[in-house]
Amino acid sequence: MTWQHPPIKKMADVESGFGFPKQYQGVLDAEYPFYKVGDMNLPGNESEMRVSSNTISKEVLKALQAKVFPPGTVIFPKIGAAIATNKKRILTKPSIVDNNVMGLIPKEGIESRFLFYWMQQFDLRSVANSGPVPSMRKSEMEEVKIPLPTPSEQRRIVEILDQADALRKRRAEAEIKVARILPTLFYQMFGDPATNSKGWPKVPLGQLSLGRPQYGANAKAVEYQEGMPRYIRITDINEFGQLNQRSLKTLDLSDWQHYRLAEGDLLFARSGATVGKSYLYCKQDGVCAFAGYLIRFQIDRDKMNPWVAFAYTQTPHYKNWVATKQRAAAQPNINGQEYASLTLMRPDLNIQQKFANRMMRVLEIRRDLTTRSMIVEDLYRLLLHRAFSGKLTAKWRQVHTNELLQEIQYQMRALVHQGQQ
Repeated sequence: MTWQHPPIKKMADVESGFGFPKQYQGVLDAEYPFYKVGDMNLPGNESEMRVSSNTISKEVLKALQAKVFPPGTVIFPKIGAAIATNKKRILTKPSIVDNNVMGLIPKEGIESRFLFYWMQQFDLRSVANSGPVPSMRKSEMEEVKIPLPTPSEQRRIVEILDQADALRKRRAEAEIKVARILPTLFYQMFGDPATNSKGWPKVPLGQLSLGRPQYGANAKAVEYQEGMPRYIRITDINEFGQLNQRSLKTLDLSDWQHYRLAEGDLLFARSGATVGKSYLYCKQDGVCAFAGYLIRFQIDRDKMNPWVAFAYTQTPHYKNWVATKQRAAAQPNINGQEYASLTLMRPDLNIQQKFANRMMRVLEIRRDLTTRSMIVEDLYRLLLHRAFSGKLTAKWRQVHTNELLQEIQYQMRALVHQGQQ
């Protein structure tokens, strides 16, 4: 099947977002959602934007001289480390986006979800500059070539990919439920850190750590080399503190031992849209070093079990603390000294160990889900490839959709089993 491949500007208007001064932020009940890059990470916004942290009124819209993006607009980050996350979302209602976001507004005859699915297999980094702060230009995005089937063929492709995407969403829901076990168990065993109703001693993170916080290596990420460690970057860590095994690379640095992670090391993202993310290193993740936009704390096990410290970073109380710090500066940033001031409850060490033991069982299920999620994602990516190369036959689709369904059903059974324990 032969299709034309016009530039995106022939199929969609490429538009950037607008500045969002602090005095207008924090309103939740106004007419229009105002989305930032970080909103793409909110639960419920995995593919369609439905949840917002800010809204604005018509009066504020006029004051900002901003433009309303229509439903069906495909949005993605256009500046900073967030580009490498390759997140793309679709708007479900008239909305405004901030100036770190770019949007594709489909023209007449173009199915918005066709455009959205095509973007799912497009690497944003291919049109980003390679400067200290990556960014994308509207003019370069406009010239990207994209296949153009007939409207009826676009709808057929969307129908097929919608089925596959629905299965992926079920998989994502299972992962979210497993991730929620961690903060839920934390609250059950230690109480709410906001009130500390059990009266545990409260200690700053810096006093629970060995030595000073350490910043990661400023080195290039390259394809895997024998004898080199896996190189953990901000973009390799999801919002639940898990590694994206597919994106991991190694670092181009001969003297990397200074940045080698040890069991129980706790990492924090320090700037940009990903600030506040955390990750606890486990030996099962292999030999690893960490990158410059991450900060390492080596937890003193005589004072705090690392799993308890990490679990705290998955609680709403911690996320509120991060949000407070984010509002303190125009560019979100939390440095090592500020993280060191983060106050944690310090329960009895025996209770901490019981918590860690229970978490080990949850981790086994999470690793199994991750492995199977990679299988589901492989099949979905193959569907995308065939869809936009004109090779997506009904017979091929049926065979591989069944494979997707089998994997999802397995994950759901594992999740139910965990919930019964």
